[in-house]
Amino acid sequence: MKRIGLFLLMNFAVIAVAMITLNLLGVKGYMNSQGLDLKNLFIFALVFGFAGSFISLAMSKWLAKMSVGAQVIEQPRNADEQWLVETVCEFAQKANIGMPEVAIYDSPEPNAFATGMTKNSSMVAVSTGLMRNMQKNEVRAVLGHEVAHVANGDMVTMALLQGVLNTFVIFFAKIVAYIVDRVILKNEEEGMSFTFIAVDFIAQILFGILASIVAMWFSRVREFHADNGGAYLAGKENMIAALRRLQTMHPGELPDQMAAFGISAGPSKLGQLFMSHPPLEERIAVLENTAQAQLKIA
Repeated sequence: MKRIGLFLLMNFAVIAVAMITLNLLGVKGYMNSQGLDLKNLFIFALVFGFAGSFISLAMSKWLAKMSVGAQVIEQPRNADEQWLVETVCEFAQKANIGMPEVAIYDSPEPNAFATGMTKNSSMVAVSTGLMRNMQKNEVRAVLGHEVAHVANGDMVTMALLQGVLNTFVIFFAKIVAYIVDRVILKNEEEGMSFTFIAVDFIAQILFGILASIVAMWFSRVREFHADNGGAYLAGKENMIAALRRLQTMHPGELPDQMAAFGISAGPSKLGQLFMSHPPLEERIAVLENTAQAQLKIA
């Protein structure tokens, strides 16, 4: 229920911001008596497309804390928390980024994620299951992987990509709907007919699937860079050991907006094209074939 509430809240914020922005830009609509106004339609798609991705990015730390119950370590309560904060601080300095917030959340399954709007305003969180079931050198590598996500700017890059994909999904779905409604079916009804709305809905789903394939491909590419950065920060053998350990475990599920920045993810029911992470064996093989001199923050 909490995740549903957060989802509805975020979508309300997207609609509110988009409508205010369109009003300020003087965009009243994208369909008139002459047909589609492509300029207004593109602005409409651009505003809604980027509003969704950037509001999600801006709210990412708050959403993470709310959705998984992540507790930021303000004052370490024990040696493990002290070690976590010190390790993230060490990696942040080495990666030349601002100190991320360090958080821990209660989950029996091993996972970790990074989130935040900028390199200097981020958060790295680990599950209690990861802390209990991995050796310290392996946890160290996982932390390095997450700090590498932050240093590589992956959150902002993914938000930009998602904004572009959202824009084209909205833009082309409405063009397809208009063609079906007005050109093929020759509907002369003013405004948006039921046919237009139905075809637009279906087209957004279909184009959205294609957009997801592109986004997931890019996410898999960024995972290799984060592994490389994690190996640079924490040691190649430690990074490989952490990935091997994860092969024996079932990673915990993360909310969609954070899944791409977790250390691992289970296989997608829709196939490899929709996986946010490459298979662990492939990630291990790439690291094994990477020379020490090639390890770096991307």
